[in-house]
Amino acid sequence: MDDKTLRYYAKNAESFGKSTLNVDMSDARGRFLELLPSHASVLDFGCGSGRDAKAFKDLGYRVEACDGSEELCLLASEWAGIPVRTMLFQDLSEVSRYDGIWACASILHLNKEKLKDVLFKIARALKPDGILYTSFKYGTFEGIRNGRYFTDFTGTSLERFLKDIPELRTIETWVTKDVRPERKEEKWLNILVRRV
Repeated sequence: MDDKTLRYYAKNAESFGKSTLNVDMSDARGRFLELLPSHASVLDFGCGSGRDAKAFKDLGYRVEACDGSEELCLLASEWAGIPVRTMLFQDLSEVSRYDGIWACASILHLNKEKLKDVLFKIARALKPDGILYTSFKYGTFEGIRNGRYFTDFTGTSLERFLKDIPELRTIETWVTKDVRPERKEEKWLNILVRRV
């Protein structure tokens, strides 16, 4: 992530954590987990408040979590009850380690050049047939919005983008409305991808 985005999360970690902690992601988590073996190893990649890391842990999955914001890592570790490491997306270096990588509303903070590099690293970090879930704001915007960098996608533009990463094959995409009442006009593009 760029420095401006990291500064935003450093300054707003507590309010951001509170605003996202109770967001209902059970449908997307369910679709993701259906594709994983029981007791799978899952990386919550850009875990924010730790909401999903805790949900995975409570369901019996082997969970690791990381975030680029040291402040969010402290909050997430306390909430999820697991160590959360401070790490930038670009520093992912594992090879064939995870059955699933959950990148919910996280890697959308990268510009397209960095995002492509990180997707290659995600593919390398997944085991063969491993699953990636990620989500982006639906649209065509790229740049700073509300103090953070965003790269938005439509289904078509994301498919075009992923064609350059042959190790990742799309399973399913779907569009949802933001579940937070104050943001109900916003749409999200969700995608499940398999490492081939």
